[in-house]
Formats: sequence, structure tokens, C-alpha cells
Amino acid sequence: MSDPSFDTLLIERHGAVARLIMNRPEKLNTFSAAMRREMVTAVNHLNADPELRVVVLAGAGRAFCAGADLADSFSGDQSSAGALTEHMLKSEYKPSILGITESPKLWIAEVSGAAAGIGSAYMMACDLVVMADNAYLYQAFAAIGLIPDGGATWQLLHALGRKRALEIIVGGERIYADRCEALGLCNRVVKEGEETDAALAWAGELAQKAPLALQYSKKALALAADLGFGEMISQEAAMQSICISSEDSREGVQAFFEKRPAQFKGC
Repeated sequence: MSDPSFDTLLIERHGAVARLIMNRPEKLNTFSAAMRREMVTAVNHLNADPELRVVVLAGAGRAFCAGADLADSFSGDQSSAGALTEHMLKSEYKPSILGITESPKLWIAEVSGAAAGIGSAYMMACDLVVMADNAYLYQAFAAIGLIPDGGATWQLLHALGRKRALEIIVGGERIYADRCEALGLCNRVVKEGEETDAALAWAGELAQKAPLALQYSKKALALAADLGFGEMISQEAAMQSICISSEDSREGVQAFFEKRPAQFKGC
């Protein structure tokens, strides 16, 4: 499947792994109007590619994403900024963020430098996160009289609980990688400069696992955030029925008894 060309994004392919790179390094990968639109196209394109199993989301240069490009976002009449921002969040940011969270594939955020503002929302939307040891999450909204958006309040609440989430939102401090790891906002912290290799290596390992098992594990956790215990048992049973009836499950069992690596196909 050939990849479209973009002005603000790059796509690299590493077998069954794709690396989607926000490519405005001179602007710390802040979101312009073009990048908002291209991100929707890129996420949908990668999610639909049957050859891919894992996607790594990264930023070019010294930042993951420093948020919205304020000069680009608020260059017009300030009196209409509220309506324009609401429309932008619903029609441009929301589709790509939901595309990541609802994707049947796993998404890994590879974080260098700042993941600030809407950039932090994309980081937290990813299923797994690898951070350089000098990278940080920054809820910069309070400093300019705003609240977190792009689903960041939901992500922080579910990850941290109400009190810690509110502290981070109103405090406006940088949450560096080691604290992000301690709080459960990232999975792995590596030395600066090693984050790309670490993210791609992890993605490669995950790409060897059964795609249906990964897909339904991700879906089960999303459902568990909102369902009661008894209903979740029933949902797990329904998804397990799909997995255990798959060719991959039979291949996994056979490979176990034959003491060889399983060759999963996603069906």
C-alpha cells in the first residue's frame, strides 16, 4: 500500500511497523491548519493498511509536539476565536485522536522534548509511550487562560484520579519523563537519543504477536473504563470467543507444542 505525501508529516516503514513523524521541527512540531488536516488523513490511511500492525507516532527534531501553533490558530478576528476553536477541536483534532484510540492497531508515542498542549493529548491517546529522559508532558493551558482539550482531561482523570489530574492541569508545571513513568503516564524511559530505537524495537516485538489478541486487549481495556464488572466479564467472553476461534489461536497452540515461534496472520 503506497503512502500519500504530506507537507507537515512523514511516514517511514519498518516491515509491519510504520513511524508517523510530525515534521515541523522549526516550529517544534506545533499544529498548523495543514497539519491538523493531514493528521486525519494519515491516521486513517495507516489504520486501514492491512500490512501494518503497530504505528509509532513521533516528532522531528527536538520536540514531540509543543501544542498548537498559536500564530496560525488565532491569526484572524479574535471575536470569532471561540466558535472557530470549538469547530477546530471537533472537526479536525477529534477525528485523528479518536482514530488513534479506536484503532485496531497499537500506537506507540515516541516522545522527545516537549509534549505540550494538544501534543500531550496525542501522546496520551497512544496506547503505549516511550520517553527520552529529558522529555516532558506540559499542560500549558492555564498560563494562557484555557483548559486542556483534545480529550486530555479524560486521559488525565483516568490515569491519575481527580486530585492529581487537577493538580497537573492548574499547576502548569513540566512533568518530566521519570515522574510520568511513576504516575503511569508513560511506560518506558530511555536516554536522550535512544527513544527512536527503543520505540521501533518495542513496536517490532509487538508486531510479531497475534494481531487479534492485541486488538481485543486494547478494546477490552477501553470498555473496562466505563462498564461494570459483571458486564465486562460478558464482553471479555464475547471477544475471547472471536480470538479462540481464529486461525492465529490454533497456530499459537500448535507452535507452543512444537516449540517454535508462532507465525500470526491476523485472522
